[in-house]
Amino acid sequence: MVSVAPLLSSSAIPRIAKIGLALFASVTVYPWVSSLGFTLPPDVVDYFLLVIGELFIGIITGFFLALIYVAFQVAGRFFSLQMGFGASSVFDPLAQIEVPLMGQLLNIIGMFAFITIGGFQKVFLTGVYRSFKSLRAQDLVGGREFLMRLFAGSLGSLFESAITIAFPILGTLFLVSVCMGLLAKAAPQMNLLMLGFPIAIGVAFVVLFLSLPFFMEACARLIESSFVQLLRIFQGIKAGG
Repeated sequence: MVSVAPLLSSSAIPRIAKIGLALFASVTVYPWVSSLGFTLPPDVVDYFLLVIGELFIGIITGFFLALIYVAFQVAGRFFSLQMGFGASSVFDPLAQIEVPLMGQLLNIIGMFAFITIGGFQKVFLTGVYRSFKSLRAQDLVGGREFLMRLFAGSLGSLFESAITIAFPILGTLFLVSVCMGLLAKAAPQMNLLMLGFPIAIGVAFVVLFLSLPFFMEACARLIESSFVQLLRIFQGIKAGG
């Protein structure tokens, strides 16, 4: 989970720190897990299969939490082209990849919202303790069909969240493009190709600045709903879909 979850999976964090964090979380949660009735199997093969199952649970948890930040980057990509930033990209030091300029800005805003609502505490509370409380490793076998449907549906929810985040700026830029088209018909002598880019960039930043408080609230609600959805995923896998 530490290797896949957002922010924690960054290659900028030393590997020894990730190992220490995972070990600390394991030692801390072990007394609670023991009180839930978990026992270590005496057979080596059963123990190995248990480790593999818990590994998949951690990957699933980190994957669905990482989809939040992918939604922020996709939302920025939606209106970067309309702003005139379609060819611009920056290097993300956390993910070690190039991302759109506006996608990186929304990603940073989402990261602040994640820290503000106590996302790290919820990652370990929901992703570690609640996963042991709600799900066993052997439940993955019975819920494999539910997992396949879940992975397919998660892509749709990713684009839905991205469009919801980007819609205010995307809709405003669409109106700006319509106005530029009407002006081009009314006054053909105007060089709207040179005027359109600064107008679109300025309007987009003004809308982003005015909607920033609401955007932070929307990010917090999206992150909160992702943890609730994660618990439903655990329950769905346990019930076999």
